[in-house]
Amino acid sequence: MPAPENSRDEKRPVLKDVFGFDEFRPGQEQVVDALLAGRNVLTVMPTGSGKSLCFQVPALIRGGLTVVVSPLVALMHDQVAALRLAGVAADAINSSRDRADNVAAWQRAASGETRLLYMAPERLMTERMLAALGRLNVRLIAVDEAHCISQWGPSFRPDYEDLSRLRGIFPGVPIAALTATADEVTREDIAAQLFAGDGETVVLGFDRPNIKLNVEMKRDWKSQLLAFIGRHRGESGIVYRLSRKKTEAAAAFLAGNGVRALPYHAGMDKAVRDTNQNVFMTEPGVVIVATIAFGMGIDKSDVRFVFHADLPGSLEAYYQEIGRAGRDDRPAKAHMLYGLDDIRMRRVFIEQEDAGEERTRREHRRLDALISFCESPACRRRALLSYFGEQTEPCGNCDVCLNPVDMVDGTAEGQKILSAVSQTGQRFGVVHIIDVLRGARTEKVAKTGHDRLPVYGCGGEHKKENWRSLIRQLVAAGFLRLDVRDYGGLALTEKGQALLAGEDNFQYRQDTMRRDPSARGKARGGAPVADLSAAETALLDGLKELRLRLAKERGVPAYVVFSDKSLADMAQRRPRNATEFAEVNGVGAAKLRDFAAPFLAAIAAAPAPTDEGLKASCPPSEVAPD
Repeated sequence: MPAPENSRDEKRPVLKDVFGFDEFRPGQEQVVDALLAGRNVLTVMPTGSGKSLCFQVPALIRGGLTVVVSPLVALMHDQVAALRLAGVAADAINSSRDRADNVAAWQRAASGETRLLYMAPERLMTERMLAALGRLNVRLIAVDEAHCISQWGPSFRPDYEDLSRLRGIFPGVPIAALTATADEVTREDIAAQLFAGDGETVVLGFDRPNIKLNVEMKRDWKSQLLAFIGRHRGESGIVYRLSRKKTEAAAAFLAGNGVRALPYHAGMDKAVRDTNQNVFMTEPGVVIVATIAFGMGIDKSDVRFVFHADLPGSLEAYYQEIGRAGRDDRPAKAHMLYGLDDIRMRRVFIEQEDAGEERTRREHRRLDALISFCESPACRRRALLSYFGEQTEPCGNCDVCLNPVDMVDGTAEGQKILSAVSQTGQRFGVVHIIDVLRGARTEKVAKTGHDRLPVYGCGGEHKKENWRSLIRQLVAAGFLRLDVRDYGGLALTEKGQALLAGEDNFQYRQDTMRRDPSARGKARGGAPVADLSAAETALLDGLKELRLRLAKERGVPAYVVFSDKSLADMAQRRPRNATEFAEVNGVGAAKLRDFAAPFLAAIAAAPAPTDEGLKASCPPSEVAPD
C-alpha cells in the first residue's frame, strides 16, 4: 500500500514545518522513502540518531492511522507529549491511564482525528483490539525497540513474539522496526518474525567514539563506584544494577556519601519513580541508580557516564545502555565492573528463563561474547564493533588502548587450578578451590579430606586475588565452566582436559587496580560541540530554567519542550523575532506558535554579550579588528 507518488515531495516540508529540521540525518531519508513506497524496513541506528523521525514523517504523509508498538509506558508518554508539542495528533492507550482516558483516546483514533496511536504489545495483540483496528484506516505500523522481539524471551513478554501475526492481519501495510542495537542474528530474527524476510534493512555505524570504554574486575563495588563517582562530581550519570534490592542499596550508599543519587526500578511506587526520573531529566548533577527498567527512550543529552556495577546481559544490552551517555557528542565514559559471581548469576537467569533449547543456547553464546569482550587484551571498541559486524582501527579511547596489558604464560598455574578442580570432584566453587591450592586449614577442607590431595598447598606462591583472577580468566577462555545448576561449582571442559594433559597452553592478563587514565590526563575522544562564551552560557542557564517552568506547567519532561541542543542554538543565535526563532534547530510550526514569545522575551531580557564575549564566540571573519 504505497503512498501517492507525490508524497516524497512532501517529506522535506513536513520535516521543516512540523519538526523544525532543515535536513535529514544520515539514514533517515532512506527509511522514510522505503516506508512511503510501501516497503517493510528494519532500521538499526545508534541512540540519539533520530530513529523516531523515520516513521513519524511517513505517518503524517501517508495519512490514516499509524500504530506504534512501544514496550514501556514512560517511553510512550514522552513520545506522545513531544509529538503533541510539535502539533501532531498523537495518543496512547496503556494501563497507566484511567479507563475513561483510554476510551477517549480510542474514540479519537476511530474518528480519524489521531495520526499516531501508541500501544504496548500486550494491549495491541488482543483479539478485540486487532478486530477493532482492522475496521480503521491503518496505513503504517511501527515497532519501536524492536530488539525486544528477539532478546525478551517468550516467557517474559510473549506478546512481543506474537507481533509476527501483524503482517497477516494487516496485509499491504508497511511495518517499520526500529532499534539502536542488534547483532546480525538479532536482525535476522526481527526480519523473519515481522516481515517473513520481506523487507529492507538499514544499518548505520555503531561507533560512538566520544564514549570512553573501561572494564574493571569487581573487587569491592562500593569503593570502586565511589572512587569513580568522585572523579565525576556534579555530573549527571546512570548506575546500572542487576536487581531492585541492589539498586536501592547502591542509591542509599551514594546518598550517604554525599552524592545526589536516586533509585529507579519497576517495583517502586509509580509517583516516586516518575518524580525521580523527572528530577534526573531536568536538574544537573543527579545520578540515577537503576535496573534496566530505566533508560529506554530517555533523551537526556548531558549524561556524562554510565557505570555498570553488575554485568549486563549481553553485548547488545551493554551497547544499548552505554548509548545513553554523551548524546551531546561531548566526551563521556562507560565503566563496567564484572566478576565470577556476575557470570554465574547471568547463567542462572538464562537457565531459569526456560525459553527452549535453541534460545537458551543462543543466550549462553551471547553471554560468552560479553565475557570475551571483558577479557579482551586488545582495543575494546574494536572488539565491540566487531561483534556488530563493523571493523575499525584501535580507538585510543578505551582502557586497553590507553593502558595496554601484557599477556603472560599461565600454563603452569592453569594446570594447578585444573588439577585442584579435578581432584576435588569437579563440584566445588572458587573459594574452596583456592583454599585447597593455598593449603588453607578450613573446616570444609578438613571435612572433605582435601588436605590429603596431591594438589593441596601447591599454590602458596599466589595471593587469593591472583588465583581468583586466574580462575575467572580460565572460565572466560573456556577451560573451565561454571555449573549454574549446582551453586557455581567448577568443572573442566574438553579444552580444559587438553590443557591439563599438556596439549594446550593458557595465556592470561595480569589484573591490576587500573587507574582511570583520564584521571591522569585528558583521554582522546570524539570532538565536542563548540564551547559557548560566558554570556551564552549564562543565557543557556536562563533558557533551561524557562524550559523547566514551561514543562512543569504542561506536565511533560523538560527535554520534550526543547532539547539542550535547541537551547544552545538559541543562546548562540539570540533570535530577535519569530522569523529568526523559526531558524533555530528543532523549532517547527507548533513550537514556533507555542514557545516563541516566552523564549524571545527571555533572550531579549538577557544581558547583551560584551565585545570580549563576542570575540570568543564568533569566527574571526565576523569580528572587527582592533
